[in-house]
Amino acid sequence: MCDEDFSLMSHTQESQNTLDGILNAISKCKVQHNQLLKEQQDLSRARDDQEDLAKQFRQRIFKLGISLEEDDNNQARDVDSERKKIAALHDEESRLKREIQRAEEELQLEEESSHHLKQQTDVSTAAVPEKKVVFTGVTGDGANTLNFDVKPHIVFPMEEGTALITFEDEEVAQKILSLREHKVDLGKDCAITLEAKLVQLLVPCQVEMDTEVCSRRILVSNLPKKVGKDRLLDKLEIHFAKSKNGGGEVEDSDMLHDSGNVIITFTENNIAKGLTDKQYHDVEFEKGRKHSVKVTPFLNGEITSFQTRLSACGRTVLLTGIPAVTEQENLQDLLEIHFQKTSNGGGEVDAFLYNPLGQHTLALFEEDCPTEDQSQ
Repeated sequence: MCDEDFSLMSHTQESQNTLDGILNAISKCKVQHNQLLKEQQDLSRARDDQEDLAKQFRQRIFKLGISLEEDDNNQARDVDSERKKIAALHDEESRLKREIQRAEEELQLEEESSHHLKQQTDVSTAAVPEKKVVFTGVTGDGANTLNFDVKPHIVFPMEEGTALITFEDEEVAQKILSLREHKVDLGKDCAITLEAKLVQLLVPCQVEMDTEVCSRRILVSNLPKKVGKDRLLDKLEIHFAKSKNGGGEVEDSDMLHDSGNVIITFTENNIAKGLTDKQYHDVEFEKGRKHSVKVTPFLNGEITSFQTRLSACGRTVLLTGIPAVTEQENLQDLLEIHFQKTSNGGGEVDAFLYNPLGQHTLALFEEDCPTEDQSQ
């Protein structure tokens, strides 16, 4: 009995122990469950935090992407702008190089022109052909001492049946022009009617020339007057063909009839300068007798500008409509007599030229220099 009670107690105790173990196990499980719940909550919070962080990173990445794209675009624009600037600088450099080249070419032309002008200025006033002058007793105030005068010689082709009449007084010519038509009595109930017209000539008003020293020619002046032309040219060629006289092979020689000077042309370019530098040369024109001639540079000239204007002849009148009714000399005398009479509006005639029908005549007009009475 006693054993059974012990056995029952043991079973009961065992059951009791089992229950306590279960409760303990349940408590432990609850603790573990709570820990797991807490860990789960922590993990959830950590996950949420990570998701927030990831979201923030994604936003930052998006913003950084936009910023990088803007930077790339700005950089591309800057690079394109710099390339354009570089291209513009290259164009400017090319333009400047062209301008420098053009300036160098212009400078070279200016230097050549300066050298050319220097060569011309080297031909000093002392290197002018000699021309003998004499004082004629006329004095002046010196106002035009630096002027360079050109005396015109104008050829005027006359039409058939016309005449040119030059009066001593310009007022007479103007009166004849104002009357216009003139009836000329030729005698024997014969009269002709002429028309007086103004004479206008095309004259130069401005002439510009470029000159340069000829490297193969010289101008020889101060030549003897009593030596014939052919002998003069032969002696000059012989003298200047000799190397001991500083000369060389002569190609041609020619005399200028208006001045009496001689042009000598050499075959080589380096002869003329040496002769002009020396200027004076003793040439033997007659045996045992030498004459000093002057050698100066020969200038080639080219007209670069030529301007003209119409000039009215103050003292000359053109008569037109003259028929061939009588002989030329007789008709010219009758016309001159008519226009000399003051009753016909005329006056003293200085020159008269008649060109009848069927003929061709050229009239030469020269500068109308004032007389002594007119200049006072």
